[in-house]
Amino acid sequence: MKFLTTLLIAATVSCGAVAQTKKADAAKGATIAGQVCLACHMADGNSAGAPNPKLAGQHEQYLTKQLLEYKSKKRDNAVMLGFASQLSEDDIRNVAAHYAAQISKPNSAKSPATKALGEKIYRGGLAEKGIPACAGCHGANGNGIPAQYPRLAGQHADYTLEELKDFAAGKRANDANSMMRVIAVKMNEKEMAAVADYIAGLR
Repeated sequence: MKFLTTLLIAATVSCGAVAQTKKADAAKGATIAGQVCLACHMADGNSAGAPNPKLAGQHEQYLTKQLLEYKSKKRDNAVMLGFASQLSEDDIRNVAAHYAAQISKPNSAKSPATKALGEKIYRGGLAEKGIPACAGCHGANGNGIPAQYPRLAGQHADYTLEELKDFAAGKRANDANSMMRVIAVKMNEKEMAAVADYIAGLR
C-alpha cells in the first residue's frame, strides 16, 4: 500500500510539472512584437540593418535565452533592457516563437575583396592563430544548432562585426563557456569584418 501511495504521489507531481510547461503562443507573440519590437526589428524580424539584428528564423530557444538575459542584465544592453523589462517570461517565450516562425529574407556579402578570407575563416578557421572554423558550431550554411548556437545566415554584417568586437573586448559575456570571447580575442578587425561580410551572404 505504501508503494502504491508513493507511485501516485510521484505521478501527480510529474503531471503537475507537465501542466506547468506552457507551449509558446506565436500569435500572442506577434501582437507583442507589433507593439514593442516593431520599430527596430520589424514585424517579421527582417530589420533594415545594424545596429538591429535580423530575428526572423532565429532559433526560439536562443531568442528566449537572449531576451531573458537582457531582462536579468546578464547580457548588457541599456536599450534592450528597457524593452525586455516590459515583458513577462511568457511574453518573452511568445515573442521568440513568433520570430522563430518567420522567414529570413536573403542578404548578400558586399566585399568581394575579402570573400576568400571570410570563407577561409568560416569554413576552415585560422589554425596558425588557434581560431576554429565558425561552421563547426554554426553549420555549413549558417543555420546554427538549436539551442546552443544561433543561426547566422543572412545576418547584417555590421551587426555581426560589432558583436565580435564586443566579445573580444569582454563587453558581451553571456556566451556559453566563454567560447566566443576566447575566439574573438584572437581575431583582428580585418578578419572580423571579412567573416561578418561572408556570413551575410550565407543562405
